[in-house]
Parts: sequence; structure tokens; C-alpha cells
Amino acid sequence: MSGTGNGTEGGTGNGTEGTDGGRGRLGNVLSGLAVAVGCLLFLGGFAWAAVEYRPYAVPTNSMSPTVKAGDRVLAQRISGGDVRRGDVVVFSDKQWADMPMVKRVVGVGGDKVACCDADGRLTVNGKAVDEPYVKGMIGGRASTEDFDATVPQGQLFMLGDERSGSLDSRTHLADQAQGAVPRSAVDARVDALAWPLGTMIERPEGFAALPGGVSGPGPLRLLTAAVVLGALLILGGAAYGPVAGRLSRRPRARREAGEEVRG
Repeated sequence: MSGTGNGTEGGTGNGTEGTDGGRGRLGNVLSGLAVAVGCLLFLGGFAWAAVEYRPYAVPTNSMSPTVKAGDRVLAQRISGGDVRRGDVVVFSDKQWADMPMVKRVVGVGGDKVACCDADGRLTVNGKAVDEPYVKGMIGGRASTEDFDATVPQGQLFMLGDERSGSLDSRTHLADQAQGAVPRSAVDARVDALAWPLGTMIERPEGFAALPGGVSGPGPLRLLTAAVVLGALLILGGAAYGPVAGRLSRRPRARREAGEEVRG
């Protein structure tokens, strides 16, 4: 009889310990699930990024102020057929250099690219294009010298953002392709700076009004969010056990102290 009066000794009278045990088991299951999902997001995000992106070191200041010499950028692997005007791309062309180069696409096959109009702006098929990254150039002009070129089909016309010193399509205007390079020469499209991480390379609005518009951003923000969320879930799930154990010991100690006083 003495073991069933208030349930404190047998643990079956008020059911508090059984309830705490149930909550503890549920918490352990949820914390384990959080860690599992976190690992999936964390490792999956890194794996996806490794497949989708490649890091490159920018060798010169020809793309300043967008990217500077020594910057490391994250470039999404794409087909040359996916390139649009305004994209900053990594490409290889032996007529230009023996290393990968980073330039901005300002014209595609069939375009007539010229500079400069009365306001010093680049024109594509007679339409002026506002380029905020050239505002600091000499005289605010989109090119230090006037030029015009018709881009052959399947080719891309490239310019650096630092128009006063960049060796780009203007340097090769006397070539058969009038300075353009094949789409097949493109290896990747630059999405962001590797550091500080999350500094995205925005598509210039000046090209958006042209046929085909500008390309959309790659999945880098989504991948970064997956990795961060995964890390938080792993830390939160791993911390549950020690925190829950410490919190559960406090009411148990108070109950034991109360039993001793009543006894």
C-alpha cells in the first residue's frame, strides 16, 4: 500500500517521470533527424557547388572595378550557347592569350557594336547601353577610342570593364572575326566573388532591353543557404542532448529535495 499512495516512490502515481521520458525520447528522435537533414543539406550543398562552380583567379585589372587583379571568383559551368549580353565570362582563346581570360560580353552573333554615341556610350544595333561600371573611365566614355564591328554568327564580342587599359575585342578588330571569339571558347560565367562570399556580380540593366535580355543568376545563393541551414541544424541537433539533460536534472533535483523535506 505504501508504494502506491502518491506515486513518488513507485513512479506510477502522477506519471511525471514517464511523461518526461516520453518527451526525452521524442526530443532525441527530433534532434537525430535534425542532424541527419543538416548533414544532407551541408554536404549536398558543397557537392552541388563543386559540380556547378569553379573558382578562378583574375590575373589583371582589365575588369576593374567589377573584379580586380588577384580576386578569386566563382564561375558557373555553362555552355557557350547560354551566354547573353552583359555576362562576365571565363574563356580561352589562343589568339588572345595562353591562359583563361575574364571579360564581359557586349555583343552576340549578328550584332553591330559601336562606340561611342554623343554621350560617350556603347551602342548595340544602334541602341545606347548604360554601363555604370565605366563611369569612372577617362571622360566617362565607354571606350577611349571609337570603333564599330559586326559580330559574326556563333561569335561573341568581349570588352573589359576597365576600358582604358583592357586588351579585348577592340585590340583584335583587324582579325577575320573582327575581334569576336567563338561561343565554344566560353568555359564558365562569373556569378560572384569567392571572398567576401556572397558578393554577386549583377547583370547590367543596360542590356536587359535588348532582344534576349540578360541571363538569370545561378544557384549560388540557394547553395549558400543550404550549407548555412545545414550547419545550423547540425549544431542545434548536436546541442540538444547536453542541453536537455541539464534542464531535466533541475526539476528532478527539486523533486528529490522536496521528498527529503516531507520525509
